[in-house]
Amino acid sequence: MTIDELKREALRLDPPTRAHLAHELLDSLDSLTEPEVEQLWLAEAARRDTEVDEGSATTSPASDVLSRARARRG
Repeated sequence: MTIDELKREALRLDPPTRAHLAHELLDSLDSLTEPEVEQLWLAEAARRDTEVDEGSATTSPASDVLSRARARRG
């Protein structure tokens, strides 16, 4: 089963079951070693960099991001 197939199946679950599955999946990440976590962050950074290079994601200046975050905090 591919990730896409698994995702489609998971999204067919009722909300409480999906929430339980999400909780179990998140809990499973707590046992990762520091090198495993670092590798996941490196892979995520590379994925995001590719999205920016391909134009499927945009960037914002840090000052704008911080201003929006401060405005949300009230």
